[in-house]
Amino acid sequence: MPWSRFKEHHHHYASLGLSLDVSRIPFPDSFLAGLEPRMQEAFAAMARLEAGAIANPDEQRMVGHYWLRAPQLAPTPELQKEIADTLASIKEFAAKVHKGVVACAAGKFKEVLVIGIGGSALGPQFVSHALGRLKTGRDKMTVRFFDNTDPDGMDYVLKELGSKLKQTLVLVISKSGGTAETRNGMLEAAAVFRAQGLDPAKHFVAVTGAGSKLDQLARKENWLAHFPMWDWVGGRTSELCAVGLLPAALQGIKIDQLLAGAAAMDKVTRKASLESNPAALLAAMWLFATDGRGAKDMVVLPYKDRLLLFSRYLQQLVMESLGKELDLQGRVVNQGIAVYGNKGSTDQHAYVQQLREGVNNFFVTFIEVLKDRTGDSMEVEPGVTSGDYLQGFLLGTRDALSEKDRSSVTITVAEISPKTIGMLIALYERVVGLYASLIGINAYHQPGVEAGKKAAGTVIALRLKLAIALRKADGQPLTAEQLAEKTASDPELTFKVLEHLAANGGAKKTAKSPWYESTYSAV
Repeated sequence: MPWSRFKEHHHHYASLGLSLDVSRIPFPDSFLAGLEPRMQEAFAAMARLEAGAIANPDEQRMVGHYWLRAPQLAPTPELQKEIADTLASIKEFAAKVHKGVVACAAGKFKEVLVIGIGGSALGPQFVSHALGRLKTGRDKMTVRFFDNTDPDGMDYVLKELGSKLKQTLVLVISKSGGTAETRNGMLEAAAVFRAQGLDPAKHFVAVTGAGSKLDQLARKENWLAHFPMWDWVGGRTSELCAVGLLPAALQGIKIDQLLAGAAAMDKVTRKASLESNPAALLAAMWLFATDGRGAKDMVVLPYKDRLLLFSRYLQQLVMESLGKELDLQGRVVNQGIAVYGNKGSTDQHAYVQQLREGVNNFFVTFIEVLKDRTGDSMEVEPGVTSGDYLQGFLLGTRDALSEKDRSSVTITVAEISPKTIGMLIALYERVVGLYASLIGINAYHQPGVEAGKKAAGTVIALRLKLAIALRKADGQPLTAEQLAEKTASDPELTFKVLEHLAANGGAKKTAKSPWYESTYSAV
């Protein structure tokens, strides 16, 4: 890569301690200048959003996650006060838990179990893993997660807790209070507490919307505490409200620094100048690399173990925001950018072979962290440390990809800290918003997710109908096709539900050949 191009397109943002190198995206000299009018429109749209415009017309909602780290920018004094008061309440509650003022029958709470899914789990998991045991080598509390409705997964976490369950604080996080996965996890956890003679209400905390089913339950049962989730904060941008700040504060992470990092990034990325705004520049690179229509995937390769979950977090932020069938004019566009990745240099032993020599259907985002560790590093050979090797693998892989015309951008930060993580969260939130404006879609709704939830409801309804049909058959064995006829259901879906029933003791299966002649009867 020519040094002259690197000098022109390597951007350092001194106030952030962050650099963005876009020199390895092969855009022509005229690209950025030609994009300027569209980018100015995107800046204007973002300014309207931050001022409180309705950004989610499907639900008539504002989108205000930017106010979480700058309450003074919220459009009403009431909102400003609510944001500030909630932050103060989070800090106060965490301090009382740590001091044992808020405690359980067994004494101080020592463990935290977070029950949530999607944005109510991905952000907290990312931050917990990235910042846990960062400086002191230990956390004030250990945080675990129920992030699915998988019974075996819940059992795994509960076995890890073991006898520590009696000193476990449970955070149930759901905006609506009706999210099936979270509700199921809450019910399963509550049942285990009761089985051990513990009162769930003396261990449970709700993070939910005002007046939601969960909010009503928490108040009725007199749970330990409840914190708000606002309708103007989407799940995928909720890490810096109570959803993420409460578990982080309990773990002992400095949440003021998280917020300060996000606020610092917001300040820089509000600038209506393409090249002095890292979010705008990154959005422009996405536009060029994918032809503005998702023609290439984004591979996220952070060369730092603490950033292992970053690509997973970005999958929801990017793909749920940008994966849309219709544009703002109602035209079918089927937009989106697929995101995948893990960490370097692990992935050099996994899929970098294909990245270099396989299908050129991606661009890479390398994330470089300059500081290796707290304290000095030993030399693994004269004059060389393990961290030197990590940088060598990053730079070597980047060059190896460039040799084969594989595009990449590189983000460099000084170290892993709460401020850095806050900056990265805010950076990508802004990139997503600007990119969505550039391609003319709504980044702030998710109709496809709702469709999946409705389809899941259909399966549950069929499961109940099949149980009734099996009982009515009085022990007569029936095939999946016969049961589908009796329940007026799709035969394939009926077969899949029957197989699950049989595997879990809800039906008796008699296997036959061919497989579709197998029969099912009531237990």
